[in-house]
Amino acid sequence: MLVGAALLVMLVVRGFLVQSFFVPSGSMEPTIEPGDRVLVNKLVSGDDVQRGDVVVFDGTTTFAAADRSPHQDDGLVGRALAGAASLVGVDLGEQDFIKRVIGLPGDHVVCCDAQGKLTVNGVPVTEDYLYPGDVPSDLTFDITVPAGRLWVMGDHRSDSADSRAHLGDPGGGTVRTRDVVGRASATFWPLNRIGGFDRPSSLATIPAAGTR
Repeated sequence: MLVGAALLVMLVVRGFLVQSFFVPSGSMEPTIEPGDRVLVNKLVSGDDVQRGDVVVFDGTTTFAAADRSPHQDDGLVGRALAGAASLVGVDLGEQDFIKRVIGLPGDHVVCCDAQGKLTVNGVPVTEDYLYPGDVPSDLTFDITVPAGRLWVMGDHRSDSADSRAHLGDPGGGTVRTRDVVGRASATFWPLNRIGGFDRPSSLATIPAAGTR
């Protein structure tokens, strides 16, 4: 009985702190491959994320019918987490997406400069994480990220309906920070792809807007 109670507590805690997602699409290749299962740290809120973080967010109010990438893992771990979460009324959502944070609130994000690079706050970004052969963007854009919002893009730019695809929508393609479910921390399945996600220094070291 004590073992069962301990297991239940563990599952409930995991439902609050960590969530498992299955990623069926290729919009984040090569960082995340179709079929990967990732763990998301729900302690990291949208106000805590940094440039370069890979995040899962609820796109109901923004990205809703395009390139829906992850959904709650329906495997054994996913079912256990979902079952535990349902006991305490946690809404796991059905419109979840996974992308990389490129722009924080106040950032000026432009693509592309004369060298064909994305720039953030005037700093060219070397994007070694892009899918081989992809350019930073086939679509030009110039946006200052509003307060309380994020500019997000997939690593497989030619196969990702990300912020660029919603420039004409309310919010200009940006995602509300309060819609962030958490930061993707690692791939845990399949076993040959176990590993964490690095925060690229080319993004992490860019000064905040207006501080250069």
